[in-house]
Amino acid sequence: MGIGTLRALSPADERAGEILRLRREIGRMQRVRSDEKVLPVPPALEQILPGGGLAAGTVYSVSPSLSLLFALLSASSQRGSWCAAVGLPDLGVEAAAAAGIDLERLVLVPEPGPRWLAVVSALAEIVPLIAVHPGSLPQDAEAARLAARLRDRGCTVLATSPWPQSEGLISLHDPQWEGLGEGWGLLEDRTVTVTAQTRTRPRPQSVRVRLPGRLGAVEQVEQTAPAPIPLDTRWAAAG
Repeated sequence: MGIGTLRALSPADERAGEILRLRREIGRMQRVRSDEKVLPVPPALEQILPGGGLAAGTVYSVSPSLSLLFALLSASSQRGSWCAAVGLPDLGVEAAAAAGIDLERLVLVPEPGPRWLAVVSALAEIVPLIAVHPGSLPQDAEAARLAARLRDRGCTVLATSPWPQSEGLISLHDPQWEGLGEGWGLLEDRTVTVTAQTRTRPRPQSVRVRLPGRLGAVEQVEQTAPAPIPLDTRWAAAG
């Protein structure tokens, strides 16, 4: 299927038919239920997450940063898993590839329309890891139905906004660029702090990383003092 760029859902009254079409289209891909309890993340981020990765069958609230989403998608992608991005029209495939995401196993739905939640639910049948920019805050009942689907299929969702009863929060903050001199030079490296706070580990855990790294992937930055944890870093859009 290659890069599965699916059309945005029609705003017309035949939205239900569009959902069925979406289900048929993704049904052509290999249908695999993930039995992994933890989905992998890059080694630089393992220390801040319980079990060293993302809990399967759950939803995480994530800072609206494409570079952070790329980092969280890349490890599963490199192991041969399908990934999807919903409601992210600014996602660049070249940047995704540079971050280590396999474009042959990436499904894109850039403009899902108001039925974005139905799109995510349909993709959860086949794709084990989905990044989504929600079009609205889901109602508790809607979130509960999706949660049941995710648990059944072992699919994990990375939502770039608050989510009811999420498994945890992964935020990006304190960006710092390097490479510029006094009026000359090029921006070469960006270091950021990534912080995770989860149900099973409520105390925030942070790591300072280079994102993107020199080779595209996330790299840990050695430092002598612990990374600072701001009082409220929930929705820092740092890149």
